[in-house]
Amino acid sequence: MGVWLPTMPRTSALKATAPTTIPKYALMAAWKAACGASGTVTLLIPPGTYYIGPTKFHGPCKASAITFLLQGTLKAATDLRRFGNDWIEFGWVKDLTVAGQNNAIINGQGAASWPFNKCPIRKDCKVLPISVLFVNNQNTVVRDIKSVNSKFFHIALLQSKNMKLINIQINAPENSPNTDGIHIERSTGVVISDTRISTGDDCISIGQGSDNIDIARVHCGPGHGMSIGSLGRYVDEGDVTRVHVRNMTFVGTMNGVRIKTWENSPTKSLAAHMLFENMVMKDVQNPIIIDQKYCPYYDCEHKHVSGVTLKDITFKNIKGTSSMPVAVLLRCGVPCQGVVLQDVDLKYMGEGGSSSKCENAMATYVGYQHPEPCA
Repeated sequence: MGVWLPTMPRTSALKATAPTTIPKYALMAAWKAACGASGTVTLLIPPGTYYIGPTKFHGPCKASAITFLLQGTLKAATDLRRFGNDWIEFGWVKDLTVAGQNNAIINGQGAASWPFNKCPIRKDCKVLPISVLFVNNQNTVVRDIKSVNSKFFHIALLQSKNMKLINIQINAPENSPNTDGIHIERSTGVVISDTRISTGDDCISIGQGSDNIDIARVHCGPGHGMSIGSLGRYVDEGDVTRVHVRNMTFVGTMNGVRIKTWENSPTKSLAAHMLFENMVMKDVQNPIIIDQKYCPYYDCEHKHVSGVTLKDITFKNIKGTSSMPVAVLLRCGVPCQGVVLQDVDLKYMGEGGSSSKCENAMATYVGYQHPEPCA
């Protein structure tokens, strides 16, 4: 079954000669019809450029499966007063597919908002809206979508199960603040594959309460790299477990693979059972980094020990070049348990070559090691 926006002709041949504003009532009417229909339903937004304000596509739905098919470009409003925490929100929906065709683009128009983001320097900052949030969804596929210039995170997954993100293209300038590509939190069974991310913060970040995360064939750069965390900042954070990241390429990023936890965590948690393998680093500042003294602000005293226990973490077949002399930094709070480095070859092209730096790491080394392991 196909559902069309009521204000649009029932043909995919629509040619928008100028950007068009989709009335919210029309978009919501189309979603309500799709959500309330029986069987498998497709909601199609045909070619063109459309402005839409903050919009929530919520279930539960009667339809057995819904496809949100975008063939054009969606542009966000630039007036921050119109927004809450996000721009486009899919919530409480089962068996949802969000797909793009014809170079479909979701444009957050974030450049006008970035100067108002104080989060890089203030702990009590006001968070800007996420471009696309998936919350409390099950069995969702997101594919063939391009997200550009988000105001804050491009895509965030919250309290969702069985999510697949395939062939996602994410772009924002290197200096755009907090424009994480894909953020995962309190979610389980997430697969990300065959994706390219160039942004101003983490390409992919995995937050607290996440389990069974599989990431493969992702190109990252520019950006801050692939991060577990930050963890341990808030009360009652959940554990992060069973993370498998493989076949990633990092080009000119701040970090490669990073685990970051705050000091003085209000409650204890665990980050465990992680494998990072088959990574290529090209001119990366910190190719392998564990930082249990993470603090992005200026008044960090480093007087406390992180309450996040790190356990069973393997870095395997990590190769390439580092733009800084310290290519492997393992800075643990309480001793990390079961850290393994296997077949690491990271070269610093400057004077003196690459080196390792460790604190409470108690790491095991297997196979070839360059730089040399910590003494």
